[in-house]
Amino acid sequence: MVYAPALLCFFLFCVGVLRDRRRFGNAVLLGLTGLFAFGAWIFELRDRHPVLARDLGVALVVLVALGIVTLAWFLISNGLVMVRKEGRSPANLLSLLAGLALVALLGLLIATVVLQSRVLVAVTATALALAGYVGFLFLCFVVYAFLYGRLALRRRADFVVVLGSGLIGGSKVPPLLASRLDRAHAVHGRLSRRGRRPVLITSGGQGPDEDLPESHAMADYLIGRGFPADLIEREDRSRATEENIEFSRTIMVKAKPDYRCVIVTNNYHAFRAAVTARRAGVRGHVVGSPTAAYFLPSAVIREFVALFATYRRTNLGICLLVFVGGGFIWLLG
Repeated sequence: MVYAPALLCFFLFCVGVLRDRRRFGNAVLLGLTGLFAFGAWIFELRDRHPVLARDLGVALVVLVALGIVTLAWFLISNGLVMVRKEGRSPANLLSLLAGLALVALLGLLIATVVLQSRVLVAVTATALALAGYVGFLFLCFVVYAFLYGRLALRRRADFVVVLGSGLIGGSKVPPLLASRLDRAHAVHGRLSRRGRRPVLITSGGQGPDEDLPESHAMADYLIGRGFPADLIEREDRSRATEENIEFSRTIMVKAKPDYRCVIVTNNYHAFRAAVTARRAGVRGHVVGSPTAAYFLPSAVIREFVALFATYRRTNLGICLLVFVGGGFIWLLG
């Protein structure tokens, strides 16, 4: 019976994936399955082998501590690489800031153990609870996003939508966007070999520092590599992912109300784009293209932050409860 919560969460996870694989709730259910299964296993081990369970608990604490230190070092190192290669924009600083936050959390924990201050105990407990909640959601996001990217692509699609990502020098397609276009070209070719001729929608408006809309540069890139010009539709009004998907949906509904589509973006962006597509009522799934390894940590953190903000009411409510709990710890201390 100790495994019943894990089995229930796994059953709900399977049902959720079958109903719609694009739900963030699926990621949380998968995380809860692992958490409850691990807790049940520890409970069972403590009952049958108490000494082994104690030694395992100590080993886990040491591994977690070493893991946090290693992760902090990795994030700070990657953040410095991002700043050197991509510049000091807020998005490029995310991995560096995350690493520094972990260092600050470790410092706070050490100070609390040494000083034994009631205020520090309350602050540290609150910080650890918040970090645990955010860390759990982040792990759920990373694992499920990885799984989502490997789910089978549906055979039927009337449209292939490529999401824009900005131009270099006002007119040139950058490597990040080129990887999306190359993947879209390959997906379109695979769908065409199955007897369909889907329309490819390049989606992206014109930014203040761009000489032409992204969608036009994207179309020129594809045509220059042999893609049929008559199968390209340009969506040239959007400025963000939500608008990419919303305006592309308008084009698809107008052309074919019962459409199905495949949306192409980079692999780190695929799951959030899928969640956005579901919330916008788009009938289709998302596939990802490769991304440079050094770019991934900051990009994944950025995607998680955006998803966290998407469900901000729930997340802020839980965070508020954590702060209230920290206040009670201080009052009762």
